[in-house]
Amino acid sequence: MSNTRSDGRAHNQLRPIKITPNVSEYAEGSVLVEFGRTRVLCTATYESKAPSWLLGTGAGWVTAEYGMLPRSTHTRIKRDKSLTGGRTQEISRLIGRSLRSGVDLSVLNEKQIIVDCDVINADGGTRTAAVTGGFVALALALKKLHGLSEIKAVGLKHYVSAISVGLLEVGETQTPILDLNYEEDSDIGTDMNFVMNHKSEFVEVQGTAEEGTFTKKQLFTMMDIAEAGCKELFIHQEKIIGSFFPLNL
Repeated sequence: MSNTRSDGRAHNQLRPIKITPNVSEYAEGSVLVEFGRTRVLCTATYESKAPSWLLGTGAGWVTAEYGMLPRSTHTRIKRDKSLTGGRTQEISRLIGRSLRSGVDLSVLNEKQIIVDCDVINADGGTRTAAVTGGFVALALALKKLHGLSEIKAVGLKHYVSAISVGLLEVGETQTPILDLNYEEDSDIGTDMNFVMNHKSEFVEVQGTAEEGTFTKKQLFTMMDIAEAGCKELFIHQEKIIGSFFPLNL
């Protein structure tokens, strides 16, 4: 299939991916994740007390908070101090659900880890980058806590990553494209986000056709492209955490 994308990528090609670990001196786990020009700082913080509704259950908790720095976009956005904005809260919950799916929460024993995902530069795919990087930060935190005997096991069950797929209209055809940048995300009609684990299981699927519709066949094609993209992301994640959590695809 010929290239039709502004940055010259093939329809099923990720942007350059980079995950840099241990970028925060104080956090139990941290990474800077880059999907092309999108850059997100992910830090994992251990707290010795879980939410009150977990008291007596023996289970711990993993949650997330997402935010965009004021000049992470083309024009300054107001700093979200309350984290109660609709989009901010929705993405925070998505990240939290995604990360919890990869962890045995019982190892935390009524303690919790908070993963903060702060967008430094936004060029599309900030939530998928946050999930992908947030999982690595979480894994590094669990490894450190286990080494300090704070928890009884690392407790990782699955790799978790996320990617976007959209339908790009070229003439009268709609071509599925992987890992949308801002320009593509702004212009495209159908945009979906897929969260997957390394067993090719879907954790979450978010999608809508803002203009027009999409068929079942197109949905299945987008799922296949997303799966291939997530597998590539797992390999990037393994470069950081494979020494203690090897990837078995």
